[in-house]
Amino acid sequence: MLALAFQLARRDLRSRYLGSFSGGAWALLQPLVQLAVYAFVFGYIFRQRLPGADAPGYVPFLVVVMWPWTAFAEAVSRGTTAIQDNASLIGKVALPRAALVLAPVMASFAIHGIGFLGLLLVMLLAGAGLAPAGLALMLPALALLFLFALGLALLLSALQVFVRDIAPALPQILMLWMFLSPVFYGRYVMPEWVRPWFDLNPMTGFAEYLRYALLNMPAPGLRAMACSVGAVVLVLALGLFAFRRLQRHFEDFL
Repeated sequence: MLALAFQLARRDLRSRYLGSFSGGAWALLQPLVQLAVYAFVFGYIFRQRLPGADAPGYVPFLVVVMWPWTAFAEAVSRGTTAIQDNASLIGKVALPRAALVLAPVMASFAIHGIGFLGLLLVMLLAGAGLAPAGLALMLPALALLFLFALGLALLLSALQVFVRDIAPALPQILMLWMFLSPVFYGRYVMPEWVRPWFDLNPMTGFAEYLRYALLNMPAPGLRAMACSVGAVVLVLALGLFAFRRLQRHFEDFL
């Protein structure tokens, strides 16, 4: 199944960038352009700053979480419609159907991962305060985030076959989730009584760990990390279970 998913992911990436002038270089050009936009908007227009003399600038603060979140959100969105988008293959070709979901998740993390690494290297060379050792420390978090996206994609793609309202509603849900997570801000800007509740959001542990690893900011608490890791295990197990139970009925509803 893994080999098939690799082939499908490669085909997906090729079809997305085939015919474009820059080709695969767009994976690096796009985040660099976005980084320049964020630097201009937040560095010169809004004059966004973080409290504390040793705090990093806002652009690195945003980048180290924004791109992993973008990869996660795109992977979930594209994975949710994977079975429905490949309905013509379901009844004609004998293949592991989970590979159809795994492929767009892999493709999303691959393309955004290339851009993310490119941005980190640019900021490292520019002296943006990144910790070089954090490049290795962030890998476990990215691997868990990948499994989290895969679990959600398996669960939602199976349900999408029977409940077609999931895919149209998902972008709004993901946007709400993003703004409820410390992507654009840290939990310390919230009222004191609200901050402990952020531990229950699985994305909080990921965001704070990435900033800890790459920017030497305070490490997430044990409860936040436990909630993040627990959510990954639970969602992945639930996604695998639901997909295996429901896939036998896909042909009847596609």
